[in-house]
Amino acid sequence: MSGLLSNGFGATHGMMRNNLIWVVSRMHVQVDHYPIWGEVIEIDTWVGASGKNGMRRDWVIRSQASGSTYARATSTWVMMNEQTRRLSKMPDEVRDEISPWFIQKQAINEAVPDKIVKLDDKAKHVNSDLKPKRSDLDMNQHVNNVKYVRWMLETIPDKFLERHQLSSIILEYRRECGSSEVVQSLCQPDEDESFANGVQQNLPTNKVLVGGNGRLGSLDINVLTYGYTHLLQTQNEEIVRGRTRWNRKICTGL
Repeated sequence: MSGLLSNGFGATHGMMRNNLIWVVSRMHVQVDHYPIWGEVIEIDTWVGASGKNGMRRDWVIRSQASGSTYARATSTWVMMNEQTRRLSKMPDEVRDEISPWFIQKQAINEAVPDKIVKLDDKAKHVNSDLKPKRSDLDMNQHVNNVKYVRWMLETIPDKFLERHQLSSIILEYRRECGSSEVVQSLCQPDEDESFANGVQQNLPTNKVLVGGNGRLGSLDINVLTYGYTHLLQTQNEEIVRGRTRWNRKICTGL
């Protein structure tokens, strides 16, 4: 992108003059289909406006052969003062620098995104004393997004994970997590987990063929979905809230 400096933060000249950097505040990923092994995929990405003071970056992942969409994602970015670590409004000079690159289309249509409720100590599943490793840190010595997702998913019972596959995830970021912090992961199912596992056991025994485009055959995996609400926190502060949705796994074969 012309006009952006290569300092690792994607900053413009105006942002550098005002000590501003981009930080992600929200991310939403939807998985429509999973590709099969060896399939070639292609990724499209672009940026757009998000309100008066934010920027949106979207992605679409599709099959190169058929053009079928596998996954879509959108993220919201806001400006932070690098020295004070406080959020900032977008200066007019910065808006003038980046607005020519905005594309007015959305990978996921989110008119008014639903807020994720905060869990408390009554959450059904809790995993405590989580400590980041050196490999979990980014260039700024903060825990990276991949580790956040792993901590969330590892709090879900193994029995559920064995029988379901992720169809969407939403993350709402509250603060950074440093290398020396101890994290607690809370997880609350939206539905009765025993019901979800029981329904899975009563699935039809016939197998579903998977075509070359990775689409499932005669059985729709979206018939039943289940959800979890997540929270990562330190002893005193929230780090990130999350929501995941899951579809039942379908047996595949020839």
